[in-house]
Amino acid sequence: MSPLALHAAAGLIAPPDGLSPALDTGNNAWLLTSAALVLLMTPGLAFFYGGMVRRTTVINMLMMSFSAMGAVGIVYVLWGYSMTFSGNVLGGLVGNPFTTFGLRGLFPQPGAHGAETVGNSFAAGAGIPAMTFVAFQLTFAVIAVALISGAVADRMKFSAWLAFAALWVTVSYFPLAHMVWGGGLLSADGPVGRMIAAPMDFAGGTVVHINAGVAGLVLAVLLGRRKDWRRAPMRPHNVPFVMLGAGLLWFGWFGFNAGSAGAANGVAGLAWVNTCAATSAAMLSWLAVEHFRDGHVTGVGAASGTVAGLVAITPAAGFVSPVGALTIGLLAGVACAAAVGLKYRFGYDDSLDVVGVHLVGGVVGTVLVGLLSTSTGMLYGGGAAQLEAQLIATVGAISFSGVATLIVGLLVRSMVGLRVSDDHELAGLDVAVHGGSAYDVDDEVEWMTDVADRGADGGADGDRAPAPVPVPVLVGTDASRPVAELEVATVSSWLGSRHARPDRAGPITSKGRRPHPASARLVIDQ
Repeated sequence: MSPLALHAAAGLIAPPDGLSPALDTGNNAWLLTSAALVLLMTPGLAFFYGGMVRRTTVINMLMMSFSAMGAVGIVYVLWGYSMTFSGNVLGGLVGNPFTTFGLRGLFPQPGAHGAETVGNSFAAGAGIPAMTFVAFQLTFAVIAVALISGAVADRMKFSAWLAFAALWVTVSYFPLAHMVWGGGLLSADGPVGRMIAAPMDFAGGTVVHINAGVAGLVLAVLLGRRKDWRRAPMRPHNVPFVMLGAGLLWFGWFGFNAGSAGAANGVAGLAWVNTCAATSAAMLSWLAVEHFRDGHVTGVGAASGTVAGLVAITPAAGFVSPVGALTIGLLAGVACAAAVGLKYRFGYDDSLDVVGVHLVGGVVGTVLVGLLSTSTGMLYGGGAAQLEAQLIATVGAISFSGVATLIVGLLVRSMVGLRVSDDHELAGLDVAVHGGSAYDVDDEVEWMTDVADRGADGGADGDRAPAPVPVPVLVGTDASRPVAELEVATVSSWLGSRHARPDRAGPITSKGRRPHPASARLVIDQ
């Protein structure tokens, strides 16, 4: 149970004078700020994922994150909040979707003397109005859905993605959030909490990360592997995008974790420090694994280690000491760096390592709460009860999410199909689905043509230029080799038929002019 849930429980108890709790402007301002920070994480994730894919599917990856904001934003207002934070139905599996359908009954309440009260809020004990609490929780649902998109890059229909987003958040996310945070089966009021110990999830290790990681695995298996998986290079096309996205995620995660304290208090400060500490440790431990395993450290590794640390500390941010947070970060960085290679061993195409980072990182953080919680952890004299509760919550979240995602995935596949055509997949989804490319390549083609001209025909003064020198290449090739030696693909094969330029076909050579004065080719990673 998170402190926000504890505040909520306190709000269910009427004050002695019978009056509704008063608005706490400080807590309200902090939670609204945190909601904005968490919402920023989704565009940050779009850059993180967008930089990792090939240049032919950048817009598609950005659109999957942005469309998650649209689809979930509507669903959450209509029935999502009610399913998460209303009274139990189906034995505590989910909340009643009709209690506050469309957020009815949650509007600001004026008190007897005109001052606003928060008696209708699930978080009334912290003086937080209902609508502020709704805003904060909505952003969690958005990012949970967007995370899944990394597992299905390059090959999922956009229409299928929209249908999946709306259905999955309804069938998997809302029920699991209710079970953990809304008084359901995995809360302090559930059977595990009554008989063993209350499972502890500060900000979403089970609800967001394990849930999304399992969903990514199931959906990746349903979709199948990409056509050129393990047969063609699939390197990130824009590492600065990846690192920018990771930085935005780190920034927004302070709202994710510190905001989950539910108040502007010392617990929020502890969660902030622990978030930074664990993330720093995980980044360095990931880089250490890269160094000893591969002989070098990479920008993508630093960004991935950052996200792994953020994921792992999420369930523990307000429950462990800063030294405990460092421990979680170090272990998560190593575990996730090792886990990203499991897809090659087991043959599932998790395109951007949602399983290796979010599922594994979420499990590491959730389980370690049972050892490192300063109040109930085994290493702090709390016995094995909390560890047992954490293990049950972890297995329960994995099982529920797996079944729910399988049902939703099969339903969407029967309705609209999941996968794009082979032609669209090979051409790239930006042009085939979204009608454009992320980059205007004409200038780049002309620039490369000019470089080749000067190398073959001489400089501006007519003097013979020296032999061709290495020039920057666009994606996924060896920049130390001259253009003449690189394997290339035609512009038309990359852009698709609607952007084909027949007059630009033909090789660039270093031993004379090209077959056509305007011919050029792009080096790509397709």
